[in-house]
Amino acid sequence: MKKIIGLIIIILFIGCKGDKTKEMEEVSASESDSLSDENFISESILGEEAVEFNFEKANRLADLPLGCIETEYPNKLGQTLENKEALGTPQELHPAFYGCFDWHSSVHAHWSLVSLLKQFPDLEKEEEIREKLQKSLSAENIMGEVEYFQRTQSDSYERTYGWAWLLKLAEELKTWEDPLAKELDANLQPLTDLIVQRYVDFLPKLNYPVRVGEHSNTAFGMSFAYDFANSTANQDLMDAISKRARDFYLNDDDCPISWEPGGYDFLSPCLQEVDIMLRILPRNAFNLWIEDFMPDLKNEDFTMEVGEVSDRSDGKLVHLDGLNFSRAWVFYHLANTYPEDYGYLRTLANEHVSYSFPNLVGDSYEGGHWLGSFAIYALQAASKE
Repeated sequence: MKKIIGLIIIILFIGCKGDKTKEMEEVSASESDSLSDENFISESILGEEAVEFNFEKANRLADLPLGCIETEYPNKLGQTLENKEALGTPQELHPAFYGCFDWHSSVHAHWSLVSLLKQFPDLEKEEEIREKLQKSLSAENIMGEVEYFQRTQSDSYERTYGWAWLLKLAEELKTWEDPLAKELDANLQPLTDLIVQRYVDFLPKLNYPVRVGEHSNTAFGMSFAYDFANSTANQDLMDAISKRARDFYLNDDDCPISWEPGGYDFLSPCLQEVDIMLRILPRNAFNLWIEDFMPDLKNEDFTMEVGEVSDRSDGKLVHLDGLNFSRAWVFYHLANTYPEDYGYLRTLANEHVSYSFPNLVGDSYEGGHWLGSFAIYALQAASKE
């Protein structure tokens, strides 16, 4: 039965300010050749058991971004050329974020290093991480990034996936009580301000949401931006995101989850929508909305097969490892926010992480340059019980 009228009444009564989210298979013999450390994976193949986010794993995960933030080639620029003078090497064009194959992957590689060091301050490569972050995120380099975004043909550059990760990096720096974080946050601020303004300008012009399983997914971009706005008390950005999320998704019914995943998905269109609505709707409104949108999620027997990767050397097919991590973090968010209603989803999240986590170490560059960030974010969500 349709719940939208009751949902609107609840929202009007309670208000439209959302709460911030509080935030298996066993590895086959054919895949085991890609695993370079048995201790790293020993807790990762237990299926229903959570992968423990510990000091040892943090050290190994740090190697992934350290291995790519200064790796300039191969590189996918995604550039629109306004003239021949606009050409340049990746580092010339993007002095801060030129490594890790593409701009957004470089941004979330930097986020990974900040996040890991923030959670595990005694990492074995702490000094190297600090030095590389300070070098990359210098005031001069960030101004070079700002200049690129201000080019005539760059209004839509990295919209909104890269924007979202830039604000996630800014949020991580702003919530880290460390002198280095204060320095880097101040350096990043001009680019942070620019991206915030891009969101505020763009969202009212977007008449329809983008509902895909890759970079341009609107719900994903708004979710990370909302976290930044919430943590920094940026009410204008929070309001802009809340309004557009309600406009886009409040009337949605019966998301076709059985159609997922698409062959190249690293995000779930249905679950990313759940993730943003979990942030912006009060509890009663969210529960009414989910009954129309994905009623099966309220069933304790709900299950979902992991996304299976056939070839991890294929840059598109390996996206499905990312899908497993992103599905997992949505399940963890639900279980953490309303444990009495969705706590059973933690087991399903564990299964998704356990399938893909063992493949991070020794993986090809196609996945290694970005998947660590997705794994770290999922493990963070898992640890916030």
